[in-house]
Amino acid sequence: MERHRRPDDSWKGNYLIRMEVSIIVVLALMIGLFNMDIRSKDSGEVMAASQETVQMEEIVQTKHEKEPPLPPRPQVPVEVPNDELVEEATLDLNTELNMDDKLAIPPPPKQANNDNSPDDEQIFVVVQTPPELIGGLRRLQQEIKYPELARQSGIEGRVYVQFVVDKQGRVQDPRVVRGIGGGCDQEALRVVQQAQFKPGLQRGHPVKVQYSMPIVFRLDRSS
Repeated sequence: MERHRRPDDSWKGNYLIRMEVSIIVVLALMIGLFNMDIRSKDSGEVMAASQETVQMEEIVQTKHEKEPPLPPRPQVPVEVPNDELVEEATLDLNTELNMDDKLAIPPPPKQANNDNSPDDEQIFVVVQTPPELIGGLRRLQQEIKYPELARQSGIEGRVYVQFVVDKQGRVQDPRVVRGIGGGCDQEALRVVQQAQFKPGLQRGHPVKVQYSMPIVFRLDRSS
């Protein structure tokens, strides 16, 4: 007996063949799609044209310069009337010089008589011969009686007394110009008022002279 094929066997064989063919077709389509250039040719040009070019301008830094001051306003001219006439003065100059003529030189001024000059009221600061203390400053210092207040307070220093030596050598108007206090200023005035001077001389004549003298106060620390 001839053996008949079953319908299932033929269907299975065709199915496999169809499956293989379908896979090959699908792979071919996919390969073709991947290789195909789907981009538009004009797209690159459009994108390039759409870009806007921006130019950077160089900024120049301006310098602030001080403006020069305005020139002064011109003076307004004042109109002078033409009616006024300026008289020209004529100068008579004798330009001839005669060497034989004597020059007319005025005589020198007469000097005042020093003997009759009133020097009694004038007080000199600098004279030709200054006053001289009779007995010297050391003897005058021995006349000082140290004030008890200054001794207890330990006050020492110099008291400067200014006065006028008159024409007889006497002391006038004594005053303290720099003192140290403690009773020393009054004691310095008392001692100076007792002083006697040889008067100062100006052109050989006694005059009043302003004079200054320091009186020294120093404690004896030996005891």
